[in-house]
Amino acid sequence: MVTWPDRPDRPEDGSRLEEEAYRILRTRIDLATLPTLRREVTERIIYATGDVGYAADLVAVEDSLAAAVAALTAGAPLVADVPMVAAGISGRPVICKADQPLTQRLARTADIAVAAAAVRLGHAEAGPGAVWMVGSEPAAIYEILARGAQPAFVIGMPAGFVAAVEAKKALRSSGVPSLTNVSEKGGPVVAVAACLALLRRCADPDPVGSRPGGTANRRQS
Repeated sequence: MVTWPDRPDRPEDGSRLEEEAYRILRTRIDLATLPTLRREVTERIIYATGDVGYAADLVAVEDSLAAAVAALTAGAPLVADVPMVAAGISGRPVICKADQPLTQRLARTADIAVAAAAVRLGHAEAGPGAVWMVGSEPAAIYEILARGAQPAFVIGMPAGFVAAVEAKKALRSSGVPSLTNVSEKGGPVVAVAACLALLRRCADPDPVGSRPGGTANRRQS
């Protein structure tokens, strides 16, 4: 009979693994001087991707992140550009129109990108004041800006060598409250990680208790 050694990745060990991951992360890079929400979002993205380079790549204003938390706490709708992003959020409804037949029809009829059609339909349902997660489609960012969607916050993190950097730059220049990054990096995992960090703060507003991995290097901002 084959016996397997104890595995460190069993579901019941999830909290312990997360705490250990954050402990290791904090030995690789010290983010203690960042404002609280920027630190938590940055740590969550690094935790999800294993890429400490995001510490120097992310662009966000603390007041905008606080406004996003306030909007989510008040029940603002969440809208995702693609199903892969929507699937990363549990316990809260997420609007995503990208894979619906009506979106395909609108894209053909209006001669626009499917991502733009999904934004139009998503905005029609969510209205102003929503929190948008864009982790795949640069066209979604452009459509959010062009439609005057009046979002509470946009997580704009598409990846790619074509259009992604330009779309994120346009979002930053628009004045819309947002979280973006400068480089070609990004993707659904990053967008979801950022949103989860904000949602965690909604669930636990305590800046110390909400951070995984102990309190040793926590500093109030």
